[in-house]
Amino acid sequence: MTKANEVGAALASQIDDILTCVHCGFCLPACPTYELLGNENDSPRGRIYMMRAVAEGRLNTADTSFGLHIDQCLGCRACEPVCPSGVRYGTLLEHAREARAGAGGAMDRLARLALRVLFANRWLQKLSWALLRVIRATRLPYLVARAGRKDVMPGSIRFGMAMLAATARTGSNHHTSTSRNSSPSESMSAARSGSALPSYGETVALLEGCVMAGLFGHVNRATERLVRASGGRTVLLPSGFCCGALHAHTGELNRARAMARRVISLFEMSRAELLLTNSAGCGAALKDYPEWLRDDPTYGDRAERLAKSVRAASEWLAERDMPKYGPLPARVGYDAPCHLLHAQRIAEPPLQLLSRIPELEVVSLPRSDRCCGAAGVYGLLRRKLSHGLLRRKLSEADEAGVQIVATGNPGCLMQIGAGALVSRRPLRVVHPLELLDESREA
Repeated sequence: MTKANEVGAALASQIDDILTCVHCGFCLPACPTYELLGNENDSPRGRIYMMRAVAEGRLNTADTSFGLHIDQCLGCRACEPVCPSGVRYGTLLEHAREARAGAGGAMDRLARLALRVLFANRWLQKLSWALLRVIRATRLPYLVARAGRKDVMPGSIRFGMAMLAATARTGSNHHTSTSRNSSPSESMSAARSGSALPSYGETVALLEGCVMAGLFGHVNRATERLVRASGGRTVLLPSGFCCGALHAHTGELNRARAMARRVISLFEMSRAELLLTNSAGCGAALKDYPEWLRDDPTYGDRAERLAKSVRAASEWLAERDMPKYGPLPARVGYDAPCHLLHAQRIAEPPLQLLSRIPELEVVSLPRSDRCCGAAGVYGLLRRKLSHGLLRRKLSEADEAGVQIVATGNPGCLMQIGAGALVSRRPLRVVHPLELLDESREA
């Protein structure tokens, strides 16, 4: 079978989902790229039409038009909640990108290669994150980000440095200790040896993730403190283990599946009751494991069990009595991460949590349901579209008159934070759980 036939067969396996689309057009107003470009091929139904043509052998995945419009999709999944037919667009997009793997441009191939190299070895990954943290500590990324014209979005290098600068912790609070009740190695050792875990509270595993552990460790520690203050006990899965989301988004589904199997095994070893994540992208990926592994005789059922155990940290915390909070006089705009709102259908918990902080005025940004343009590595590979969405998001923050933007996904934090830096806006961009931890009374 030729390579073209192989990828056509891969999409043909999704034909039932493809045919679910009745081309009603309800997805058009929800699609950011269709809104920007006005091209039917840059809408969900247009892309699904092309996927069907590939599945039926009428179009080759190497076709320039197919690659262009598939690659321009943000994968925000805003089309899914408005679809009356329940089309699983996110799944179809991942298979389309798997079919496209290796046929993209030089930057796309470079991005895939970088992911393969970075995640090929856990210690290489840890070294890479450590190096980035050292560079961040020099403040060079901040200085580079602020060096150019504030009315012009920069090129890849300067914007990449701005994204790195945006990962630095910007607040301060009195909770200076890590508050770990046990180290990751101790928790996993207890699971392996069969020793009993403490009986108080609910035992939850916290997926520290790759980007979150590498660049947003302060958010992970804040999450852990909040869970413990709410009566739970955290078991930390070993840091740096990727859930596979980044690989799935770039069409590296086999690698994503391998990472999913590893996370499933680690969660089972932890003996925790629930798996919490503070990253919207990770949460959506974890809940997609049953789809990724549906043909795996060993991990299929286990993926189902894990997916049912996954909770967004904000969702879990909103259901519990929280500690008292001190006042935080500010106006904060909440921006909903696409993979929390659209993929997981979680809307209110982050707002409910923020509303518990005295003197904090909480508003949703205008068009909070629209993508900020981050979408993994999209902001670096397709700057024009990404920056167009980012400019809108920053203008909406100006319109709302907020001093803080709160959003619960690392890509969104980096994208909006970088935009604020290069445009020299006095705007703090934080994870909602950071604000809760800062205002929590000791």
